[in-house]
Amino acid sequence: MPNKKNTVTDLQGLTHLLKDAVVGITDLVEAMQKQIVHPPFLPSTPIQHLISDVSQFAYKNIRWSASFVGSAVDKALEQLTFILGEIKTTEDREALRAVLNGVIGDYLEKHENPLKIAMQFRHEAQALSLNSKSLKKAYPTLHGKILVMVHGSSMNDLQWTRKAHNHGAALAKELQKTPVYLYYNSGLHVSTNGQNFSNLLEALLQNYPVPVEEICILAHSMGGLVSRSAMHYAQKQQKSWIKHLKKIVFLGTPHHGASLEQAGNYVDVILEATAYTKPFARLGKIRSAGVTDLRYGNLVDEDWQDADRFEMKHDQRQHIPLPEGVECHSIAGVSGKGSTKPLSSQWLGDNLVSVKSAFGQHKNPSKNLHFKKENTWIAYECNHFDLLSNPEVYHRIRQWIKK
Repeated sequence: MPNKKNTVTDLQGLTHLLKDAVVGITDLVEAMQKQIVHPPFLPSTPIQHLISDVSQFAYKNIRWSASFVGSAVDKALEQLTFILGEIKTTEDREALRAVLNGVIGDYLEKHENPLKIAMQFRHEAQALSLNSKSLKKAYPTLHGKILVMVHGSSMNDLQWTRKAHNHGAALAKELQKTPVYLYYNSGLHVSTNGQNFSNLLEALLQNYPVPVEEICILAHSMGGLVSRSAMHYAQKQQKSWIKHLKKIVFLGTPHHGASLEQAGNYVDVILEATAYTKPFARLGKIRSAGVTDLRYGNLVDEDWQDADRFEMKHDQRQHIPLPEGVECHSIAGVSGKGSTKPLSSQWLGDNLVSVKSAFGQHKNPSKNLHFKKENTWIAYECNHFDLLSNPEVYHRIRQWIKK
């Protein structure tokens, strides 16, 4: 049965975004006009000041109208619930929400937008209540071996299923494990999600209906950074769940950053360089805290606190080593064939994450993660998202998890 209340809530969330977009674009246009009417380094005439005063009044009216329309639409949506009809919650709708959270999730969180994603564990696209009764109902056959699936940036738990294959479902069936899928707002800082993930795992452990034998984590892309952050905070805060964690497998995780976000930072600097292009730098700064954390692979609060996350800086992260006592494995994708020149394949990797970053190799030896050679593997002719469905990737994961 379609949930009309959720539909209205999502539409209200979109209304807030549209309203704020109008205001944001108005700010941008006003800033550009100021640069044109008042050229840099030149004195302004009384006529130029008059033009600015009139324009400022017009822009103020546009902002006021946008706020008024947004409020009116919110009220109208509340009253028109009954005419929305049978609107189903589709995978496409879930995917769109995940992308919005990935790109501007910190904004959604800050402004309490109804489209924000609250971190939770899910099973078959349904939120799991962390109490014994609910867990038994969700899993008729519960195993003491838990497999936690952690998705990547701008994605959700449903997207583990690709080309009719789901690593978690297949591993659960073959190896008798209970699959639990994390669902989170990937636009928040990695360290924020890491701490919340750690707390959620602790709650799962405390309320699990049967004795927990082991926990394994399978993490894709940013999910690997969130998992490493969770492990760090769990050890620091002496959480119980970390003692049960036996293995973690990273799929295309940018341990030392993703080249696309590093390139995006260069764009920020270029746009900020001149007075006429500076207003457009605001467009580059729409991307979320989660995205900018991908520049170098931030894991802890100290990596971003008291700093301008859009400022061009070298890698200044704290070094967080892989946890002791946990078997850590990593798979890197390479979009080209095995015969591709080694240097180009290492740099391009799966088109989003290089092989060196996926394997935790850094130009500064003190920041290397030191994966064991036998615990790393390259999947050729495999892009970033093929890692979720490639049969050879699954076979390798299964070998590692089964041991």
